[in-house]
Amino acid sequence: MFSNADIGSAYGFTFKFAVFATIFVNVIALLIALGLTSKIKFQNTLKAVYFLPYMLGTLIVGFIFNFIFGNLLPDLGKALHWSFLTTNILGTSHAWIGILIVTIWQGLAFNTLIYMSGLQSVSPELYEAASLDGAGAWKKFWRITFPLIAPFFTINLVLSVKGYLMVFDQIMAMTSGGPGNSTTSISVLIYTQGFQGSQFAIQSANGVVLFLIVAGVSLFQLNVLNKREDRIEN
Repeated sequence: MFSNADIGSAYGFTFKFAVFATIFVNVIALLIALGLTSKIKFQNTLKAVYFLPYMLGTLIVGFIFNFIFGNLLPDLGKALHWSFLTTNILGTSHAWIGILIVTIWQGLAFNTLIYMSGLQSVSPELYEAASLDGAGAWKKFWRITFPLIAPFFTINLVLSVKGYLMVFDQIMAMTSGGPGNSTTSISVLIYTQGFQGSQFAIQSANGVVLFLIVAGVSLFQLNVLNKREDRIEN
């Protein structure tokens, strides 16, 4: 298994993808949650709109964006004379960015819901007291909001990393691991070479290693983030 170059490449891509997806999903989801819990117009309508992607199947979303990237955006680019849109990104070396965009878009709903639950648990009296002390919006967020939603941040971070290390559906629907093997994740490699190829034994071992890595990373995150929560409480 360790002498298989494809496996090493798949691990490299998967970790890169998981890091970028986790960061962007959590940052954007937190911003959306802050907006949806503030006093804005059409709040309920916006909540329904942002949650829509989560209600759709991952494969369906992948096929829809496959059509968008392959047909709608190139036609739009030609009409507007924007050369960067005329090429299907899924057929280039930047195909992983297209998959990343779709993954982030679909993953925002669940993460936002968790953050909204955390934000609604913060007492408004704390913000009122901070305002009387002259604290600005950033200071309120950094000193009150973020520490109090730390457990929700832990949940989102652990679930995000675990999910993106096992990314499969979006890739199979959009690129099937291509072009070449540039977007082949570990899960995709296990499926294609284990079940469709002739490497069942090797990919079975790979599946065990993936399980150990996901479990190890999750336990490490929980340990570090729980210690952080304890420091904040003290």
